[in-house]
Amino acid sequence: MRPFGREDAMHIDPSTFDEAVATSSFTGVVTVDVGDRRTLERCEGYRQRALGAPMVVDARIAIASGSKAFTALAVMRLVEDGALRLDQPVRDLLGGDLPLIDDAVTIEHLLTHTSGIGDYLDEDADWEVSDYVLTLPSHTLTTAVAFLPMLEGHEQKYAPGERFSYCNGGYMVLAVLIERVTGETYHDVVRRLVFTPAGLGATDFLPLNELPVDAAQGYVHDEGDLVNTLHLPVLGNGDGGAFTTAADLHRFWLAFLGGRIVSPGSVEEMTRPRHDVPEEDLRAGMGFFLHRTGPALVLEGYDAGASFRSTHIIGTRTTVSVLGNSSEGAWPVIGVLAGAIDAELAPGPTPGA
Repeated sequence: MRPFGREDAMHIDPSTFDEAVATSSFTGVVTVDVGDRRTLERCEGYRQRALGAPMVVDARIAIASGSKAFTALAVMRLVEDGALRLDQPVRDLLGGDLPLIDDAVTIEHLLTHTSGIGDYLDEDADWEVSDYVLTLPSHTLTTAVAFLPMLEGHEQKYAPGERFSYCNGGYMVLAVLIERVTGETYHDVVRRLVFTPAGLGATDFLPLNELPVDAAQGYVHDEGDLVNTLHLPVLGNGDGGAFTTAADLHRFWLAFLGGRIVSPGSVEEMTRPRHDVPEEDLRAGMGFFLHRTGPALVLEGYDAGASFRSTHIIGTRTTVSVLGNSSEGAWPVIGVLAGAIDAELAPGPTPGA
């Protein structure tokens, strides 16, 4: 582990941090990067339990819904290129598919979780992360269009633009639109438009049934060897599931905010606060969450075998990432680090007070 307490580093109480790691059976990687310096680095547990293969800092770990940002950025690149418009009705490209989606739903509605469409994987439904929720064989879900049967049959919940409601299905519809407008697979488009310009050499969509040696298995429970292969699509897609590393996450934030993926104008549009999300204690932009009060951006993911959050404090170029390869183990650690981030972003005392 790299040392705590550097003068230029965010303050994290080591005893509280150690207690969260120990009591939560955390397995994964925790890092804090400030500019070009890493000020905290910790690995716990195993990337492959059955083999006793320990976790390493450069392990590729799935980030679940954290990779929705990659979908949003691919869409924005296509908007900048003139292939799509934010105000474009999605019906233009869906044709007769998904007829229950309101004709007034636009691409911007999908990006901002304000479409009101029915969700194939409803966050408010009564299901557990360990449930087998897919209604199609997981091995068939290798492209966005393959998801269409699962996206069918869900009634519109409210009028487009009426309010914010987090929607996995909306990001799967965006992936379908990406494939239709480009003639490529969703994965290839994201690699071309997002991963390559950002220099994310370790980030990719990896097949769960054929993970490379440097990838961490996703464990459904804190103990035991049950992995998530049958709980999730074999390849992550528009609503989540990419694999990445702690180093690539820091690289991603710097590339995004530096205008190397989309233009500075698009960066501003995507990071503009649009909605409060009190259940997450965050605000929402377009493809990104935002800290509830301060200038920091957040990616978060939760799924069978994945518990993840990466926060980037813009002013100090600080990235705080927790990549967990179990369903629940990372959340106490994320909570401790969230408290440290809150303290970092709290306004200082008023001069002369």
